[in-house]
Amino acid sequence: MSGVGKGAPVAGGLSAPRGGYAPSPRGYLGQDESRPPGPDPVIQGWCPGALRPMVSGDGLVVRVRPRLGRLSMEQAAGIAALAPAHGNGRIDLSARANVQLRGVREDGHATLVEGLRGLGLIDTDLATETRRNIVVQPFHDALTLRIAADLTAALAAPDAPDLPGKFGFAVDTGAARVLEATAADIRIERHGGALLLRPDGTALAKPVPPDTAATEALALARWFLASGGVQGGRGRMAALIRSGALPPGFGIETTAQGFEPGPGPVPGGVLVGFAFGQMEAGTLATLARSGALRVTPWRMLLVEGADQAPDLPGLITDPADPLLGVIACTGAPGCGQAHRPVRDLARQLAPHLDRLTHISGCAKGCAHPGPAPLTLTATPEGFALIHNGRADAPALSHTTAAALLARPERLSDPDATPL
Repeated sequence: MSGVGKGAPVAGGLSAPRGGYAPSPRGYLGQDESRPPGPDPVIQGWCPGALRPMVSGDGLVVRVRPRLGRLSMEQAAGIAALAPAHGNGRIDLSARANVQLRGVREDGHATLVEGLRGLGLIDTDLATETRRNIVVQPFHDALTLRIAADLTAALAAPDAPDLPGKFGFAVDTGAARVLEATAADIRIERHGGALLLRPDGTALAKPVPPDTAATEALALARWFLASGGVQGGRGRMAALIRSGALPPGFGIETTAQGFEPGPGPVPGGVLVGFAFGQMEAGTLATLARSGALRVTPWRMLLVEGADQAPDLPGLITDPADPLLGVIACTGAPGCGQAHRPVRDLARQLAPHLDRLTHISGCAKGCAHPGPAPLTLTATPEGFALIHNGRADAPALSHTTAAALLARPERLSDPDATPL
C-alpha cells in the first residue's frame, strides 16, 4: 500500500490530503467497517487517524491526536466547528487521550484535514502521525511536558523506528503515576525521586536521565523491533516480554500504583465526564470558552484553571454517577461490525450495576480491550455473559437484552446466569 502525492485524484473525485492515503471503493486502504457483521469481527491492526480515517457505519472516523494531550481554547473551538460542518457533530474521547470526529463524509474529509491543519493539529505526513502515539499524564509538570516534547520530536525525525500502528508510549512523570491502566508499550515513569523507563509487560525498569529519556525510549523501541516483536505488521511489547525477552539493564523492581479518577477538582483544574466518552459539538464549543482542555485517557476532559464544573447539559460531574461504571462502544448501527445496539441498553442497566461493566457490540471489545469484572458481548443470538474476561472470552451463558432488562439485579450476582 502506498501513499499518494499532494492533490492526487482518487476515487470519487476527491483529492488525497497531504501525506494521506486515498480512499477506495472499499474504504480507506480497503479497511471497511461499514459492511454487515460476520461471525468473526475484522481485526484492522491499526487505529484511525486524521490522515488515515477508518470507515464505520456512520461515516468516517477521524482521530485527532492533541499535541502533549492539550487543546488550546482556539483548537477546541475549531474542532467543535469542524465536527458538524463535515460530520455528524458527535465527538468521542478515546482511551488513549485522543479526540474522534464521527460521521465524517468522504467528500468533506480533505477540507476537514485542512481545517485541522490550520489549527496546528495535523502532522507533516501519515508516518509521523502514526508514530506520534503518546499519552501524556494530564496532571503534568514542566518535566513531563519537556520529556513529552522531546519524544514527539524524536518520533518525527527521519530515522525514527517504523513501529506497528497500535504501538504507543506513556509519559507518566507527574507527582504520582496515573497511567498504569492506560494501554502503552513503553513507559517513562516517576517512581519516588527516580525517573524510570519500563517496557510494558514487566515490573522491571531502568533509570534514565531527563535529558535522554526520549532517546532511551526510542532505543527500547528499536530493541523491540530487532527482537522480533513485530509479526505480520503487528506487535505489542507485553507479548514480546511474555515470550521471555527482556532488554539488558532493566533490573529495578517497580510496584504498581492504582488510580481511579472521577469528575471534580484535580491538580490543574476540574475533570468533567461524558456518557460513554461522547459529546456533541456544542458541548465542546461551550467548554472551550471555559479554558484550555487536557484530553485524558479516562474519556474525561480537564478544564484548565477551573475550580468547578461548568453547568452544562450532557456533562457528568458527580463521581457517583452510575454511567461512569459502564463502558459501551458505538454499537450498531454506528459501527458496521456491531451485532446490535448497546448504548441504550447500557444506560438502562447502569443504575443496577455494582461493578465495572463492559458492553461491547462485537467480540473485538474496542472500547475496553482488557478484561472487565463483567462483560456483555453482543452476538447474533443475543449477549454473551463473561465474568472477569475480555469481550472475546468464553461465555458463561447467553442472554437477551429483554431478559437483562427484566431482571437486571441478577448482574450483581457473579454466580447468576441470566436467561
